[in-house]
Order: sequence, then C-alpha cells, then structure tokens
Amino acid sequence: MPNFSDPGTGPASVAAARFRRYCLFLDVDGTLLEFAASPDDVHVDPALAALIDRGSQALGGALALVSGRTLADLDRLFSPRRWPAAGLHGLERRDAGGRTTIPSHRRAQLATARAMLDAIASQHPGVLIEDKGASIAVHYRQAPQLESALTWMLEQLVRDLGSEFGLQPGACVLELKLRGPNKADAIQAFLTEPPFAGRIPVFAGDDLTDLDGFAAVERAGGLSISVGDRVRGRLRFTSPAQLRAFLADLLPAAPAAVESDA
Repeated sequence: MPNFSDPGTGPASVAAARFRRYCLFLDVDGTLLEFAASPDDVHVDPALAALIDRGSQALGGALALVSGRTLADLDRLFSPRRWPAAGLHGLERRDAGGRTTIPSHRRAQLATARAMLDAIASQHPGVLIEDKGASIAVHYRQAPQLESALTWMLEQLVRDLGSEFGLQPGACVLELKLRGPNKADAIQAFLTEPPFAGRIPVFAGDDLTDLDGFAAVERAGGLSISVGDRVRGRLRFTSPAQLRAFLADLLPAAPAAVESDA
C-alpha cells in the first residue's frame, strides 16, 4: 500500500517529485462536501476550489473528480474551474485534454420513467426527483422512512424498462440509470492516459457507488480512502471536513514556487 500520507520532508523539488508518483480521484457529495437537504443546496466555497487547484498543480494535472453528478453540474458547482472528471458514476467522462464522452440517452423511456417518478414524489412529501439526463435520482433524505417502499417501487419500474436500465442505491438516494461504465471503468480509463498513466492511484469516496472504484485502485497498487461509515477504505476519515483538512495539510502550500525551485 502506498504511503500517501508521507510525501517526503526533503527539499521542495524532492517533495514535488514524490507527489508526481501519484494521481488522485475524488468523489464530491459526502466526500469533499457535506450532504444538504437537496443537491441544489450544495455550494462550493472558494477555499475548497483553491484546495483542489493546489492538488491538481501538485500532481501535474493528475487529479479528477469522480461523481454521481453530471459533468455540467460539476462545472456549475466549481465554476469557473474545470478539471478532468467523470460524471453520472462513470457514464460521462472528460479527460485531461478536455475530450468528453457522453452516453446516448433513451429519452422516450426515461421520459416515461420521469412522469411515473414525479407522480410518486407528488404523493410522498420529502421525496425529490433529480433528472440528470441519462439517469433519474430519487432523493429521500427528508423522508428516510420511505426507503423500503421506494426501493420496491423503483425495482418494479426498472424491470418494466428492460435490461438496459439498472438501479443504483446511494446515501438516501435511489438512481435509475442506463447501464454502462461505472466509477471503476472511469478510473481505469484515466489510468491509461496522461498525466495519470504510470502513477499510483488514490481514490476517496463515501458510498456504495464508490466500492468498484476502491477495488480498481487497490488492484493497481493504490489506496482507497473512505469518508464516513457507509463503506470502508484502507484509510478512513469520519467526515468531509476531516478529509479536506488532511488534503490541506498534505499538499504543498505553493506548487508554483516548487516548480521554480526545481
């Protein structure tokens, strides 16, 4: 297992070289950011955006967000910054060169599903529907007692839609999505491309949707980092705030200065 928590205490150029042995993948909601009542209530403060920038610079650009949000939503959250990223749990991906892969949408079937889910939400206060284009998320954070009933209803809906669709559970959310690449597939794709290729991967996540990604980085000799108590990684933090503090302490304070001293 890589000793990611000890980047080196020698000269700045040595520390920078050690950092560039690694690449970093970060989930967003529940990992970098605390959950809110609804996805639209989440905001990124300038300090966090600056921290991710520091990480990207320290790693020579080998940092990517890997999230259940769409790429468009990630760009909105972190605007005007844009990093390599995977959205919709890996269905969408933007590489370090800015090239984007977006799945084809089964719009007619998803429109039918959306109408049915809107009807369900209208009958159950606290249930929120989030249409992501290639998936539809049903949030029940404000009505956790409905988890079992909603799971049963969505399982029936997935069966009716057919084999091209699946149900992805998460933290107080059930997501009806097109089958396709997952977070592990996205991470493995990044690892074949510069500047990620040949590096030791580190992935931080908090939920069941991140387990495939944990397995992928561990198979590659890397490190899984879990946040909270829903899943277990090789390294564990209790909260997004603790992870942010760890990254702030770990990352070089001024990557640009490191480069000039090398």
